[in-house]
Amino acid sequence: MEILFWSCLSGGILYAVITVIFGDVISEALDGALDFLSGDTLPWLQPMTLVSAMTIFGGAGLMLSRYTALGTTVVIIMAAMIAIILGIAIYFLYVRPMENSENSTGYSIQELGGKVGEVLVPIPSSGYGEVIVNVGAAGVAGQIAASFDGQEIPMGSKVVVVDVKEGTLLVSKIEL
Repeated sequence: MEILFWSCLSGGILYAVITVIFGDVISEALDGALDFLSGDTLPWLQPMTLVSAMTIFGGAGLMLSRYTALGTTVVIIMAAMIAIILGIAIYFLYVRPMENSENSTGYSIQELGGKVGEVLVPIPSSGYGEVIVNVGAAGVAGQIAASFDGQEIPMGSKVVVVDVKEGTLLVSKIEL
């Protein structure tokens, strides 16, 4: 039984070390092949939660078998209960809060299509100006813009982003 406990403990530790050192490299190499493990269907079924529980099972089993006079069956049951309880605690105290905190303030210029903005620097009929657009969590951003319709757009005008080409927003004036 000690072999099982040592295997679980060392396997979990090895998984943690490999994930910390090579996690990004492995993720790039597999390119989403293991996304089914993300836990969308069963949110508590996360690799971190499962491997943590397995490691805890191994460690608790080793300690219970060495430092108590309990029988093998009782040690396995108690180690499993400890692993389940601490695995649940890890999920609710670490994994779940971390999932909810992953808010990015980054945005792609391609996402700005359809957004409403305001002209900061007047846009000539065949040239460039600047508009300010609300980009969600990132706040507002000033972007280079050109007129989609080929019409001059004065400063302070409300515009809508019709298209994005070569890093330039193509905007059209909207009447409110």
